[in-house]
Amino acid sequence: MSVIVIEFTTLDGVVSDPDGSAGTPWGGWAFRHGPEAVAGDKFRLGRTLDEGVLMLGRTTWQLFAGLWPGRDDPFAARMNAAPKLVASRTLSRADTSGWANSRLLEGDLVDAVGRERRDVVVTGSLSVVDRLRAADLVDEYRLLTFPIVLGTGRRLFPAGGSSAELECLSAEQVGAAVLTRYRRAAR
Repeated sequence: MSVIVIEFTTLDGVVSDPDGSAGTPWGGWAFRHGPEAVAGDKFRLGRTLDEGVLMLGRTTWQLFAGLWPGRDDPFAARMNAAPKLVASRTLSRADTSGWANSRLLEGDLVDAVGRERRDVVVTGSLSVVDRLRAADLVDEYRLLTFPIVLGTGRRLFPAGGSSAELECLSAEQVGAAVLTRYRRAAR
């Protein structure tokens, strides 16, 4: 089992509001290169998406639950079919019925991930990423970096955070962005 974090990011490491849904003044930066810049399996998840589980925080889940069920393309079919764990203290089981194969994560987030036997793909959901990183559970980062510097916004690796040794697995241009894959360095 691996924990894989996928994020849209800017050159200066900002990951907040890539689609503009949070209404920030700088939001929507990932879509400035057109919808094709973020469409499809840009993170090269492949079978990991089919055989693993998506883990989403409440805000990301609510955003995705409003978008993905209405889409009709091969990647949307895979997203809709994937099992989804929702990390939320405010949603109920009934709330998660709006997007197929979604269920509330029960108990502690870190414990639940530790018990999971499938690969866990965390998308967006910075509070979930922060908790998993603090517990040293993130095995891989897949970052789609766009050629923009915002200078402000929430970063994936905030100043003052803990250090981590990573190894670059690959880097490839994907449209206007660059997909990089990093894994935890051998201990």
